[in-house]
Amino acid sequence: MSAPAALELLIDGRPSGVRVRTALRWWTRAVGLLATPQLDDPSGLWIAPCNSVHTFGMRYPIDVLFLARDGAVQRVVPGLRPWRAAGCRRAHATLELRAGLAARLHLTPGRRLALDT
Repeated sequence: MSAPAALELLIDGRPSGVRVRTALRWWTRAVGLLATPQLDDPSGLWIAPCNSVHTFGMRYPIDVLFLARDGAVQRVVPGLRPWRAAGCRRAHATLELRAGLAARLHLTPGRRLALDT
């Protein structure tokens, strides 16, 4: 099974230059980033549906953004370290990014994210 192609992340409808992969099937959502030694390029993973994540077994921290169905950021968890968990009841999807990238991109609640298909 080949990995899905990376797509560009759109922030408020504008290209960001950041590439992310998607995890839309049960197995890819379950595995998530566990099989990756680091998160460089692509720089993230868009998981849907998803309203909670864990970093059990991971080797590095990640930024986690919880997204509404329309892509609006509901909650940002910066630098979630290995062996932790986070969630947001009202989220429909989750975007996991390389640690520190959410702050560099000024991703805060209310911003709208999408993938350039």
